[in-house]
Amino acid sequence: MPISLTSPLNHEALHALRAGDSVILSGVIYTARDAAHARLCAALAAGEPLPVELRGQTVFYAGPTPTPPGKTSGAIGPTTSVRMDPYTPQLLQYGVRAIIGKGERGAAVRNEFVACGAVYFAAVAGCAAYMAACVESVEVVAYDDLGTESIKRLVVRNLPLTVAIDTLGNDFYREGQKRYLESICS
Repeated sequence: MPISLTSPLNHEALHALRAGDSVILSGVIYTARDAAHARLCAALAAGEPLPVELRGQTVFYAGPTPTPPGKTSGAIGPTTSVRMDPYTPQLLQYGVRAIIGKGERGAAVRNEFVACGAVYFAAVAGCAAYMAACVESVEVVAYDDLGTESIKRLVVRNLPLTVAIDTLGNDFYREGQKRYLESICS
């Protein structure tokens, strides 16, 4: 049975999650990809305020396609997360509490999730049209000049996710794959 969560997420909800848990997320999340991450981290390094407050928030590594007529959002699927590994520690230290993407993370990033009490959610790749149906509203809130890579505020309902890295450092990509291989090789 999936765990229902509402973003922004509180510490108690984050600490109760375990790698491999199925989650249905509703509430406010923010999109950001490579170009937006570079700008956010440059602003933090320069001691400048961010154009949108991300402390305590969930960031989705995604860039929705343009919205078709009659729809709330264009297709929105997860970006390969390792591309954001150079930026992730700084944003977690700033106060981002959850990240949504796809794929494994490097050891330093996994350690930073633990140090900051944050969670990494995996979204299923290839389901961008389905995920768009979970989006109730989209608003560009920063870096409009980046087009699809601008930072957008999304309100989502029942977005299906899996806890990939929990606050204890358990990693579903590593442990889930190991369990699967053990089950088929035994």
